[in-house]
This record gives sequence, C-alpha cells and structure tokens, in this order.
Amino acid sequence: MTEPYSTRLFVLYGRRVWGDVDLTRDIQEKIEQVLGHDTDPGAIPEAGLMGWIIDKLGVVFALSLIASMLMLIYEIVMRYVFNAPTIWAHETTIFISGMAFIYGGLYCVTRNQHIRVVLIYDVVPPRIRRILDVMISLISALASAFFAWASWLMVQRSAFAPDGTVRLERSGSAWDPVFPGVTKIGLFVVLTVMSVQFLILAYNYAKGPK
Repeated sequence: MTEPYSTRLFVLYGRRVWGDVDLTRDIQEKIEQVLGHDTDPGAIPEAGLMGWIIDKLGVVFALSLIASMLMLIYEIVMRYVFNAPTIWAHETTIFISGMAFIYGGLYCVTRNQHIRVVLIYDVVPPRIRRILDVMISLISALASAFFAWASWLMVQRSAFAPDGTVRLERSGSAWDPVFPGVTKIGLFVVLTVMSVQFLILAYNYAKGPK
C-alpha cells in the first residue's frame, strides 16, 4: 500500500534532520490511523490479558457517552418544548462523563497512548528504550498505588457510616442519587487496577519481545 504524500514528507524531513534515527514513526502511525489506512491496534501485547479486557470494556464507556448525549437531547426537548424538565438528566450525564473520564486513563495505559514527552525516548536505541519502559512503568505503578490509597481514604468517608455500615454519599439535590459515592469507589477501583496494570507492563517490558 502506497504511503500518503503527507506521511512521506514527515519521514523524509525527519531523516534529513536526524539521520538514521526515525523520529516520525509514531507520527506516521497516527496519520495512517486517522486516514483509515490502519486498523485499531487495541491493547499492546505487553499489557497482557488484563490489558485486553480493559481495552474491550472501553466500548461500554464509549456507548455510555452516546447515552449521555441522548439524555441531554431528551432533557432539552422536555424543558424547552414541553416545559417539563427532568430532575435526573443533568446529574446522570455528569456521572457518566466523569466515570468515562476516569476509565479513559486506564484505557490509555493499556494501549500505550497516554500523553508523554518523548524528546529523549525517541532518540535512544531499542535496548535503552526498553529499560526506560520498565522504569516508567514501575514509577507509574507506585504513583497509581499512592493515589489509590488516597482515593480509599475518600471511599471510607463517602461509602461508610461511622459505625461501619454501608452508606453511600448522595448529591443532596431533589433527586439525590448516590453518584458521588459511586464515583469515588470507581476512582479507587480504576487506580488500583491501573497500578497492577503498570506492574504487568514493567514485567513484560523487562522480559523483552517474545
């Protein structure tokens, strides 16, 4: 398959400036994906079975965002056409969007598509790059575990009464859903899974390519 003209320009310019080091690999892949010349890569092999499951569950959250859009359309019609606004649409769409945003961080980890600065990473040889992958994954696992612990402190206050019984925090609105408490529990679960996923990545990076 012939490469797009814009892609060839990126490659030629990168090689002219940096010699044999191809700094345009990631850019080329992104261009091909946007132009429809490549299939969805999914979770990277180093993410393992957990990464595969997380990647597939992303569809659920993507569909939930579509559902939240439909809820907002319904709310607009009911409010401005029939003068009968709902008491649940606004809070539900905020909850869905927030949970999708939280899950999006974990989703990007499994696909190795999180935002990062690659000025050094892209110019080092593959062996050094693999060492950096291990170090970055371990540091990220430690950071995720720390934030999971902090989120657990929030869960203790928002999901349990002083006597230990389950009592989810509510929004305090007219509808008064338990979305605040559920969101904090979701944040704790995602950060915990994220820390484990980073450990899996570090282990598989350390093993090297199969």
